[in-house]
Amino acid sequence: MAPHDLRRPFKRPAISDQQRRRELALLRQAQQRSDSHNRARRLASSLLSLPAADQPPSSPEPILEDQPIQIEPASPEPEPEAPEAAPTRDLNAVQASKLKGLEARRWFARQLMLPEWMIDVPPHLDRDWYVFARPAGKRCFVVSSNGTTVSRLRNGSVLHQFPSLLPNGSRRKDLSGPAHSYCILDCIFHEPDQTYYVIDMVCWRGYSLYDCTAEFRFFWLNSKLAETGACNPPAVHHKYRFSVIPIYDCDHTGLQAAYTGTVPYVKDGLLFYNKHAHYQTGNTPLALVWKDVFSSQYFLDTDSTGQVPAQQQVVLELQDDGKLTTSDDPPVVFGCMDGEFLHKSNLRSGNLLRFAVRDESVRLHDGKLEILDLQFVAKSNRSRAFADSYSKVFFQYAARHSPLRIEDLIASIQPNLGDNSKTTDVDMDG
Repeated sequence: MAPHDLRRPFKRPAISDQQRRRELALLRQAQQRSDSHNRARRLASSLLSLPAADQPPSSPEPILEDQPIQIEPASPEPEPEAPEAAPTRDLNAVQASKLKGLEARRWFARQLMLPEWMIDVPPHLDRDWYVFARPAGKRCFVVSSNGTTVSRLRNGSVLHQFPSLLPNGSRRKDLSGPAHSYCILDCIFHEPDQTYYVIDMVCWRGYSLYDCTAEFRFFWLNSKLAETGACNPPAVHHKYRFSVIPIYDCDHTGLQAAYTGTVPYVKDGLLFYNKHAHYQTGNTPLALVWKDVFSSQYFLDTDSTGQVPAQQQVVLELQDDGKLTTSDDPPVVFGCMDGEFLHKSNLRSGNLLRFAVRDESVRLHDGKLEILDLQFVAKSNRSRAFADSYSKVFFQYAARHSPLRIEDLIASIQPNLGDNSKTTDVDMDG
């Protein structure tokens, strides 16, 4: 069935294996408990001590002529075992401090909990999930320790170094404390009002929250942050304001409040957090991002000129054997480049490459998205640290042909809401 002929019933059925991966993530979480205190201490040390990553100024990507490059399709099954573990994945602070450029950016990006894009509505959305409006801005870690506060972007570069009213975040005597009294916050810096909106709490006064549920982390975030005065307007010892975000139970009322409610920042979609999820670094299906044209100006990906391209574009990482993979762990393979072209084009393993995807080259098979043909466009911007995730590629394809709508989310919470409604678009059979 051609993509433009897709139809979906009002209450949208699952079209992917996202729920299975979510169940596996919860199972792994229950089986593996990390040394969270040492983990948080190492991250705080690294955030303060690492030099700024070598980041060339952002420049428009050169657009090369579309070329009929031979790219062999591959099933998007995750690799059973990566041939070699990424050398930067489990570095400590001393080792990480020696990283430069791309490796430094990748190390920092792996420390954040990165939401998957919502492909299917999770079951029990109203019982097991929170929802809130995501601020548009720069995702970063903020750490306060030793009388100073530092924010670092996910590519490792320093965004700001400043005094704050966070514990041990400035040289004020009443705020200073022992070295172990540090804090790590997961934030989005919103440029228009120069405010750090805190979306999660990783560590507070040296107490690690890695292995705490989202329910507990959000409770602490809302109760502890206001006590410090960090939410006050800027002052001499407090250069930037911090703010919590209204977080709702994802019942009908909460979902509507997050979607339509007024907030002091520009919205960039909705974020959903599983209440039972620990703070898991890297991509996780226990946190989800969802967008539509009403909640985000970035519903569809744009090119380097800020325009939505006629064809979907994806960014994949080139491997030693020519395979083209996503940023997932383990990675998903979407194709393989011809060796002769690689030799002539001077492309190397680790390069991030941008491809155009023709509608007719995409199909769904057993809940997996497969791309049968990729058309090379250009190397990706050098400031970028990672390829697209599998869920982002899937979401962007669905968004162009059969978007997951706010009505679908509401119907999953109130099944009877759509019983007498007219059937509208969608069925994602390839």
